[in-house]
Amino acid sequence: MLNPPADPGYYVGWGTRALINAGLAQAKGRGGLSWFLVSLLFGPLATLLILFLDRK
Repeated sequence: MLNPPADPGYYVGWGTRALINAGLAQAKGRGGLSWFLVSLLFGPLATLLILFLDRK
């Protein structure tokens, strides 16, 4: 079984990325809350999806 990272900075960075993704999604006319939750699960992959999907 995989052990999660022990460094709290890892979780702070992941949460910050999710907040930034929510802002990017709202700027592109998408739901910020849903993209925040997607970002918590998929992190950098969600960022790429937000950046390369067309605006609504």
